Amino acid sequence: MSAQTTPAISRHYVLAAGGTGGHLIPAFALAEELHARGHHVALITDERGAAIPGKPDFLTAHVLPAGRLQGRNPLGWVKGLRAIWAGRAMALRLFESFQPSAVIGFGGYPALPALLAATSAGIPSVIHEQNAVLGRVNRLLAGKVQAIAVAYPQVDRLAEKYLDKAHLVGNPVRPEVLELREQPFPPFAEDGLLRVLVTGGSQGARVLSEVVPDGLAMLPTALRTRLQVTQQCRAEDIDAVRERYRGHDIPAELGTYFEDMAARLADAHLFIGRAGASTIAELTAVGRPAILVPLPIATDDHQAANARAMVAAGGARAIRQDRFTTVELAKQIQAIAKSPEALGNAAHAAWNCGFPHAARDLADLVESFGGAPLMDVIHVARGVSAQTAQQTSGQVA
Repeated sequence: MSAQTTPAISRHYVLAAGGTGGHLIPAFALAEELHARGHHVALITDERGAAIPGKPDFLTAHVLPAGRLQGRNPLGWVKGLRAIWAGRAMALRLFESFQPSAVIGFGGYPALPALLAATSAGIPSVIHEQNAVLGRVNRLLAGKVQAIAVAYPQVDRLAEKYLDKAHLVGNPVRPEVLELREQPFPPFAEDGLLRVLVTGGSQGARVLSEVVPDGLAMLPTALRTRLQVTQQCRAEDIDAVRERYRGHDIPAELGTYFEDMAARLADAHLFIGRAGASTIAELTAVGRPAILVPLPIATDDHQAANARAMVAAGGARAIRQDRFTTVELAKQIQAIAKSPEALGNAAHAAWNCGFPHAARDLADLVESFGGAPLMDVIHVARGVSAQTAQQTSGQVA
């Protein structure tokens, strides 16, 4: 939370986000920050987003129609456009009563009608991109918004002509996770436990259930006998995974969902899992080394791009799923955890990649609309590599 005093003028802001945790977690963090500064905040999303856990009590959710523009079926496009147009009309009516100073989009098709309505009504707008590849909706809107907030120094498919309005703020994380940033890395000695946390996103990942238990069993005895594993599994996989760990004599706590994930992360020495934007943001906020297995079907291969900075810094190792074997996993774990010093260095490298003030900096950027002139939070037009403006073929701007 910001320590700033309540502003003399309370403003209204509308946040628009798709119905997944990846879009909504940073939206909720921004809502908390703006609310703490004395502003009024409303949310536009879909039915999934309105029901997702973690929404602040003060944040009113408005569900708008939102079609998708994909595939080759002309009828599908017509249906999608009609839904977007209906959502745009509803958003305009909401703006008439709410009078927002700015509309902030977090990606996902449910955000599109609200941002189009903002452009039509002459309301300033900002988009926040959580991934290291600019998403489809954000690419559609990039030419219409006043600012683009990004979470990585290098963002693919961000056209060079839009770099002047790009601002590096990071990806906001949950307060309970951010509170762990100043806590030391859990003690890890030559003869101490090595606590491993394995998750595969909200739905779990079967490949982790199939590979991780046997990969851990291939570690040298001196390391394997010190393992203590916590693993998220799909419900249909959990019994088989439990038997694998039992057969390897590796203590493991398994579950389909862990409500106290922040506490699990606090105790972990090593993370194994996907490379979603929120996962990377939390790992770097806390400073936890990782073995990352990017989701191969992620749009524009954005999870591989998400892992790039953390791997380059030495805080993680990335393994493509088609190369994610028991042998490769054991090899990479030994490389990153071969000694307490090596694991500690990797943890510090991960910590250095974090953006602990992401919510504050994004709120500063947002507050610059409807008040003082646009402030330069952390301008990245010069800091973003020219390579990030490549891969723009087929982009709709």
